[in-house]
Amino acid sequence: MGVMFFYFIGMIIIGAISARRASGLEEFHLAGRRVKCVMLTSTLCATIVGASATLGMAGMGFKEGLTGAWWLLSGTAGLLVLALFFAQKIRAKSCYTLPELIGTFYGERVRIAASLLIIISWVGLISGQIIASGKIRFALFGGSEQLFMVVSALVFIIYTVQGGQHSVVRTDLVQFIIILVGIILLLSRTLNATGLAFLKSQSFPVSPGRDAAGVLSMILVVGSTYLIGPDIYSRIFLAKDPGTAKSSILMSSMILIPLAFAIATLGISAKILFPGIQPEQALPVLMMNMLSPIERGIVGSALLAAFMSSAATPLMTATTTMALDLYTKARPSSGNPELISTSRIGALIIGMAALALAMTSPGIIAVVFSVYTIFTGGMLVPVVAGFYKEKLCLTPLGALMALVGGGLTAIIFSTNNPPLAPLGIAVSAVILISISMLDRHKERSMIAKSG
Repeated sequence: MGVMFFYFIGMIIIGAISARRASGLEEFHLAGRRVKCVMLTSTLCATIVGASATLGMAGMGFKEGLTGAWWLLSGTAGLLVLALFFAQKIRAKSCYTLPELIGTFYGERVRIAASLLIIISWVGLISGQIIASGKIRFALFGGSEQLFMVVSALVFIIYTVQGGQHSVVRTDLVQFIIILVGIILLLSRTLNATGLAFLKSQSFPVSPGRDAAGVLSMILVVGSTYLIGPDIYSRIFLAKDPGTAKSSILMSSMILIPLAFAIATLGISAKILFPGIQPEQALPVLMMNMLSPIERGIVGSALLAAFMSSAATPLMTATTTMALDLYTKARPSSGNPELISTSRIGALIIGMAALALAMTSPGIIAVVFSVYTIFTGGMLVPVVAGFYKEKLCLTPLGALMALVGGGLTAIIFSTNNPPLAPLGIAVSAVILISISMLDRHKERSMIAKSG
C-alpha cells in the first residue's frame, strides 16, 4: 500500500512541476510540439498499454489461450499501417486534434460531428481504466472498490488539469518504465511456477476460443482504432517533426508485440494455476499468490500506471477536442487564457463524467470493445479516405452521413455481437461513396442549368 501511496504522490508532483511549462495554448495542449523520439515512444506505449491490454487481455488469455494476444497485436497492425502510410502526412498538417484534421478534408460540419463522437466515446474509454484501478485495489487490499476508483480518478485528473500535455508526457515516461518492470517481474515469478512446456499445446493464430472470423473482427475493430485513434493522433501532433512521428510509432509497434504475448501468457498461466477464478481476475490473483508484499506493491503500481496513463491521454484528447473544436466555435473571440481555463474546467468535467460511468459499467473488455466498435464504425472510412479525397471525389455531405450512418449501424448491430463489428465500417464506406456521387451529380446538374 505504501508503494502505491508514494506512486500517487509522485505523479501529482510531476504534474505540479509540469504546470510551470503549460502557460501557452500550444504548450498546454501539445507540449510545444517538441517531443523527441524516446519520450514520444514511451507516451505512445503508455497510452496503449491500459486496462484492456493488461487485465482485459490477460482475461482473454485465460479464456481462449494465446489468441488472447490478438487484442494488442491487432492494435500493432494498425500502428504499422499508420507509420508506413500516414504518420508523416498527419504531422505535416500541424493540427491540434483529429477533428481539426478531418475539418481540413471536409469542412466544419464534419469537424463538429467528429468532435462530439470522440468526446462521447472517450468518456467510455476513460471509465474502463477507472474500473480497472478499482479491481486491482480490491484484489490487493480488499475494502471498497468504488472508493479506490475515486482516488485513482482524482489523481490523473489533478495532474492533467495542472500541467496539460506536459504532465501527461512526463508521467507517461515514468509510468511506462514501471509498467515494463512490473510485467517482467510478474512473468518471471509465474513462469518459475508453471514452466514453459504448456506453451507447446497452445494454438495460434486461431484457437477453439477464437476462430478466423473472430480474429478478423478484432483486427478490423481494434486495429482500426489505432489507425485513426484520436489519442494516437494526439501523440503524432506532439512530435518535433514528421520523421520522429513515424520512427516512434514503428518503435512502439516493436515493443508491443512481445508485450502482447507476455500478458496473454500470464492469463494462460493463471488458468493452469487457479482454474476456478474469473478471467479478469487473472493478473490480480497471480499478484497475490506469486509475489512478496513488496513485489505486489511494485506490480500493483505498474498496473495502476498502465490504467492511469491510458486514462490521462484520452482525458487530454477529449479536453483538447472540447476546447479547440467545440468551444472556439461557440466563442470565436476567446483568447488563449480563456481557452486554457476552459480546458482545465473541461478536463475536470469529462473526468468526473467518466468516473460516474465507471460506477455502473460492466467488464473492461465489454466497455472498451463497445467504444472501439462505435468509434471505428463512424470514423475509419471518412478519416482514411480523406487523404485521398480529391482522387475519390468525396464531398463533405458524404463524409458527414458516413460518420453518422456508420456509427449508428455499429451501435445497433455490433455492440453486443463482435463478429458483426465490421458492418458499421462497410455501411460507412457505402454511404460515403454513394452520397458523394449523388452530391457531385447534383452539383454538376446545377452548373449545367446555370450555364
